[in-house]
Amino acid sequence: TYAEEFDQIIINDDLETAQKNLIKSFKIMLEKIKQTAEFIQNIIQETPDFAIVLGSGLGKLQEEVEAFRTLEYHEIPNFPQTTVVGHGGKLIYGILEGKKVLMMSGRFHYYEGHSMQTVTFPFRVFKLLGIQNLIVSNASGGVNPNFRVADIMIIEDHINMMPEHPLRGKNIDELGPRFVDMSEPYNRKMIAVAEELAKNLEIKVHKGCYVALQGPTFETPAEYGMVRAIGGDAVGMSTVPEVIVAKHMGMDCFGISIITDVGGPEIAFTVSHEEVLQAANKAMPNVIKIVKGLVKNYQ
Repeated sequence: TYAEEFDQIIINDDLETAQKNLIKSFKIMLEKIKQTAEFIQNIIQETPDFAIVLGSGLGKLQEEVEAFRTLEYHEIPNFPQTTVVGHGGKLIYGILEGKKVLMMSGRFHYYEGHSMQTVTFPFRVFKLLGIQNLIVSNASGGVNPNFRVADIMIIEDHINMMPEHPLRGKNIDELGPRFVDMSEPYNRKMIAVAEELAKNLEIKVHKGCYVALQGPTFETPAEYGMVRAIGGDAVGMSTVPEVIVAKHMGMDCFGISIITDVGGPEIAFTVSHEEVLQAANKAMPNVIKIVKGLVKNYQ
């Protein structure tokens, strides 16, 4: 895969050799992104209106798509494989609410051992396919005291506490600028459309700040407290690297979280991945309504 080739570039102690190898590694990355985009474009033959990423337990949304073509990840050149229960492993192209969508059933996480280049690889491909709009979803832990399990949060901002930044290293000017404006990581117009939809459908939604940690452990009560103290409303192990890279390439992003557990210094409930999936399933019908409405009504 692309990731294996990228990670095989050995950076020696010699500065000149290290610089040459680093340049070589990023040339490999760009070549692989283009190769994958060309492969997918030859199959779908159109430019999707939206790319949609299904997070933990959110796979049922794919049943709403009139699928024209489904590609298993292992069929796609340079695509890595997902290893987490609740995450599928396929790319679905079809129609949702009259719009062309490319749906990613199953994402890649840093905690799985992937590099940040691998985690964000599909989003580079999406932009090269000409996709402008990105919808990302996730399951997250709630630290806002007003949140309850199975609540829905529209992400309006985030805090990146991952130990690696997806844009670290040599910048590829062909993909985006060295320094990225993150004053509006989540598109305000998309948020307004989703809020209005939720109001009309009488679906309770929160807005808040999502904090990204490495994982894969669920947070301790003290860590939940830290997330709250720094301004977070929910915490998870994904989404932020993807949005950073999407913004680097000029995409418009919308993020939605299902609160699958709650925590804080005064709360010490046990939590398991199975319980996370159960909570996600409970909220799924309303998430589907919001996402479908956004796809239909956002211009």
